[in-house]
Formats: sequence, C-alpha cells, structure tokens
Amino acid sequence: MAEKLEAKFVFERETKNTYRFQEVGETDPIIGTLYIQKDALDEKPDKIKVTVEF
Repeated sequence: MAEKLEAKFVFERETKNTYRFQEVGETDPIIGTLYIQKDALDEKPDKIKVTVEF
C-alpha cells in the first residue's frame, strides 16, 4: 500500500515566470516553498493542495 503526504499552500508572490506558494499548517513543513510555472495554470490560485504518494 502506498503512503501519502498532503500539504496545503497559500499564494505568496509572483515572479517573472512562476507563482510562489508557501506551505501552511499546524505541523512542520513537508515541502516548504513551492514554485509552479505560470504556463502550467490557466489562472493564479489563492491556495493549493499537493499530494505526494510513495
């Protein structure tokens, strides 16, 4: 059975080609800061959730 980690992020700032998100939550960060290329998204989300399965 695969293990799964989930992390929630809020929009922090915009760079030339990316959106930068900061992890939020009550526990220690799993990822910390996450950059997503602007071309990968139709519009800038205010918050996102990332699931890591291994």
